[in-house]
Amino acid sequence: METLEAIKTRASVRAYREDRPQKEILEALIEAASHAPTTANRQAWTFTVISDRMLLDGLSAAAKQYMTLEHPLDLPAYLYDKLRDPDFHIFYHAPVLIVLSGDDRLPWMAEDCALAAQNLMLAAHETGLGTCWIGLAQPYLATETGRAVLALRPKMHPYAPIAVGYPSTQTSPASRNKVTIDWIGDTASSH
Repeated sequence: METLEAIKTRASVRAYREDRPQKEILEALIEAASHAPTTANRQAWTFTVISDRMLLDGLSAAAKQYMTLEHPLDLPAYLYDKLRDPDFHIFYHAPVLIVLSGDDRLPWMAEDCALAAQNLMLAAHETGLGTCWIGLAQPYLATETGRAVLALRPKMHPYAPIAVGYPSTQTSPASRNKVTIDWIGDTASSH
């Protein structure tokens, strides 16, 4: 799969099969993620892979409870309603969660982790796996309790929780708005 094709055809997956990707495939995704650019090439991140079904179910319940009690984000009401639904699984029953964390003392760490997450998601798409960035889990994972579950070292902050697995349904990329481009200087010249 060509890079531009992968970028244009990747979609967030919200329905997964139960079977877990092989460890070698997950390691290859993390290897791809580790090739993302980082500020000053510091590569100050860590990857936590969770594939224990009971642990993922417990994290889902805890994150939903935290979100509905604390309201840590200014989200639309329908998302908080979704979080109160007992049948909603915050990780969409994905068999694997990969959490990218970084040293929160360093500037642009969130951006570094986001770049690595994008590499991971594109690599997963190329291998036939689906992914979804689970932003609704981030506030809980950043709590002392969530950080303990992830066994994060001090000063490490969970920036990108990515659900990973084989899609159980066909997904299509979301529609895109027309891009606004503001040209400044000679870059707009036609050749």
